[in-house]
Amino acid sequence: MNLVIEKMTPEDWETVRAIYLEGIATRNATFETDAPGWEKWDRNHMQDCRLVARKGGRPFERVVGWAALSPVSGRCVYAGVASLSIYVAEAARGQGVGKALLQTLIEASEQQGIWTLEAGIFPENAASLALHKSCGFREIGRRERIGQMDGAWRDVVFMERRSQVVGR
Repeated sequence: MNLVIEKMTPEDWETVRAIYLEGIATRNATFETDAPGWEKWDRNHMQDCRLVARKGGRPFERVVGWAALSPVSGRCVYAGVASLSIYVAEAARGQGVGKALLQTLIEASEQQGIWTLEAGIFPENAASLALHKSCGFREIGRRERIGQMDGAWRDVVFMERRSQVVGR
């Protein structure tokens, strides 16, 4: 697959949002029920750690996945801890897009001084759990019945990755 990972731009938002909505529709990617508008999404995600995966010939035009970080807290002690979001278009799943995005996001996060990445993943999302484990994340716990979706309580597996470069 011809794939390039690069910084997300505001012009990518409509395709990024469409991929996010595909993930929401699976009911195994997030508790969210709708994707926000660009302004709200932009406010809540770190500027230097948002990526898109483009597939195709030259120029690489079609966005097939995205990944971004959000700060976990405004407190300075947690400045190096971020929460991860990663989504791959349905048509591109199982083709290495997620791994390429996650590996690049890890590198970008370390360049920004991030020492811990965290992810909350539904236990039914076996592909996401495997992806994160393959990139050095470890399960640190399970948040049982942490939220409701469609009237049913859902668990979330909490995973983290500690940098081997930053914060040592």
